[in-house]
Amino acid sequence: MTSFTQKTTLLASAAALTAALSAPAVAGTIEAPAPDPVVPTAAPVYTAPSGEWTGAYVGGTLGYGWGSDVADGADDATYGVFGGYNYDFGNFVLGGELEYLESDLATGGASVDDMTRLKLRAGYDLGKALVYGVVGANYANATIGGTDYSDTGVAYGLGVDYAVTDQWTAGFEVLQNDFSEFDNSGSDLSAVTVGARASFRF
Repeated sequence: MTSFTQKTTLLASAAALTAALSAPAVAGTIEAPAPDPVVPTAAPVYTAPSGEWTGAYVGGTLGYGWGSDVADGADDATYGVFGGYNYDFGNFVLGGELEYLESDLATGGASVDDMTRLKLRAGYDLGKALVYGVVGANYANATIGGTDYSDTGVAYGLGVDYAVTDQWTAGFEVLQNDFSEFDNSGSDLSAVTVGARASFRF
């Protein structure tokens, strides 16, 4: 009887031990990690120019000119560089600009070689567009009757700038350039210049 009881106890103990050893294997089964959730990224959003015109800028211009007075009949390309600064008061913008312009305007009797224009610009802020007037001094080198002359005159006209981005601006300018008694040569000199402009704002 004792032997039977001992065998029963041993069998029960073995069964319990087998169950205990097999349980962790089931409970500890390794499962594949769940994939990270995919978060959609937003598409790039275009930011419109702010319409703020305050700051310094530099740029280049390419255009055309027509002479009159002693340079009557002269018409050809103009090209140059410029730099300036604007201050935006809200609806009103005031600025100054220095421009150097090379010129191919020439006739048989006279040619306009280059102009350096110091300009005051005042305009109205339309947001992305700036419409402005120009008045300033103009120092020019010209050849009249085979002799080189240089003199200071005036430049005045109108222009418009358009903010393509907050830093890049495209524009157009039309200026009248007048010199009375050019460097005591006995001749007046005038020219109209138009220019397409592109500038980078800091």
